[in-house]
Amino acid sequence: MDIDSILQPFQRFGVHLGLERIQKLLADLGNPHHKVPVIHVAGTNGKGSVCAYLSAVLTEAGYRVGRYTSPHLVDWNERICLNEQPISLETLEKLLLQVQAAIQPDEESPTQFEVITAAAWLYFAQAQVDVAVVEVGLGGRLDATNVCPNPLVTIITSLSREHWQNLGPTLADIAREKAGILKPGCPAVVGQLPEEARAVVRARIIELGCPVVWAEPAVELRTAKTPRTQREERRVEYQGIKYPLPLLGDIQLNNSALAIASLQILSSQGWEISEAAIASGMAKTQWIGRLQWTIWQNHRLLIDGAHNPAAAIALRQYVDTLDKSPIHWVMGMLSTKDHADIFSALLRKGDRLYLVPVPDHSSADPEYLATLAQNICPELGDCRTYPDLTAGLEAAISPESLLVLCGSLYLLGHFLGQNRSAASR
Repeated sequence: MDIDSILQPFQRFGVHLGLERIQKLLADLGNPHHKVPVIHVAGTNGKGSVCAYLSAVLTEAGYRVGRYTSPHLVDWNERICLNEQPISLETLEKLLLQVQAAIQPDEESPTQFEVITAAAWLYFAQAQVDVAVVEVGLGGRLDATNVCPNPLVTIITSLSREHWQNLGPTLADIAREKAGILKPGCPAVVGQLPEEARAVVRARIIELGCPVVWAEPAVELRTAKTPRTQREERRVEYQGIKYPLPLLGDIQLNNSALAIASLQILSSQGWEISEAAIASGMAKTQWIGRLQWTIWQNHRLLIDGAHNPAAAIALRQYVDTLDKSPIHWVMGMLSTKDHADIFSALLRKGDRLYLVPVPDHSSADPEYLATLAQNICPELGDCRTYPDLTAGLEAAISPESLLVLCGSLYLLGHFLGQNRSAASR
């Protein structure tokens, strides 16, 4: 039996927020989450990067570190890691069967996300991790990860209007849901939020008596060559701690600061995290599919999820620093996304747009996207649709232009999966 076939029956329950099913399931599994110290990370963008920084540094500091993130790009086991290594597919399969066996047939079935989340808690408890870095799936208050009464630190990375269909139409509504991960007296670290959202989060922090760090972005230092490789290394500073920053884009000044602020809180609680471990862990951090350079058919390609307006703005800011135009965008988006705002953030006069469907998901129609893009940016150099990703990429390749694949993490996962298959043939 493979992982897809175990999880498939639970897919029909979709997004169904609420804690009763996960709490009952975990109780039937012996409450593994009670044995796991947790750093809990919510936010619209930046969650994954912050989890990656924390996991890398704490691993480097000698701790046994679990990490749970979503979605995966290629394989389910990417979601659950121990000391930076994904769980083996065999172990994950065993855990999922254990979870499946605990589900009572006469009770409301858990969702697919709840099943894999329960498997993560089981794995971390069985592996006796020192800490698990856990990313919220959707929102916060009613998310299946929100079952721990005393997190070591809770982090809210950023906040913009995404998943409003589930979380509510305004920034204040969304902030209320994200702030649902805050717990009485537990330290909080909060990133740069719009004022409307910040006010909601601040009120909840006061109500719960949480010690709080409102993290400012790290400060860029001059780049330096690493002694060993002589490669340029971007260096930054937060609160007197200097460290290398391998992930690209100005948004990482915010994300890395949130990680460092959280590590400082752990240090004050008695965790042994040296500045050398911070520098080394930060240098080793990887986060696939976010401002990542790769090669496709001997052509350099930038890939990035950019699946909501805030992420699209961050991508455009990075692309503008490269001083290359026009940009050749290969894009596919899910039907539920804010297509107009994403196009407004990305597209500029003379850019060329190559639209493709997102396979195996609720994809926006490329023809509809083409009409919308041309209305938003009438001065596009070209705008065409293609039946699949390979056709779109082949059409977009041009030796003198910057090629960017973006618009959906699922589209990136499809691309990476195809590339991996091609490499192993």
